[in-house]
Amino acid sequence: MALFLVQHGKNLSKDIDPDQSLSEQGVKDVGHIGDTAAGYNILVGRIRHSGKKRARQTAEIFAEKLRVTDVGEAEGLKALDDPAEFAKNINPGENLMLVGHLPFMERMASFLTTGSTDYTVFKFQNGGIVCLDKLPDSEYWAVMWALMPNIG
Repeated sequence: MALFLVQHGKNLSKDIDPDQSLSEQGVKDVGHIGDTAAGYNILVGRIRHSGKKRARQTAEIFAEKLRVTDVGEAEGLKALDDPAEFAKNINPGENLMLVGHLPFMERMASFLTTGSTDYTVFKFQNGGIVCLDKLPDSEYWAVMWALMPNIG
């Protein structure tokens, strides 16, 4: 099964919006990536987000595009939370999407693929999806594919 890691879409600055909602570009990018994922028939069983407004909005857009009804907040997905702790609760048998922040998402990808949070194994973009798959007979995961708003 698959684990989908998502950095929230582009957001407004704190000066403009103290809650840092998604910007117009952020909504557009997440919608485009959601449409692309739906076009590939990507199946997501549930979506969990950090609870911050920009992550919740991103999760809701993906839920709409991918027809996911199980969407909610999860502890441990904030920017400085420990990926190793969160990883203990990941069930590799389900298709789960996590929507959060940097550096957490990059550190989670590193931890799952190398066992350490010290490496950058994938450079995330706002609103993109990185899909990981658990390697058989291993504690490690591998990057299967990614959909990003900006290529090049």
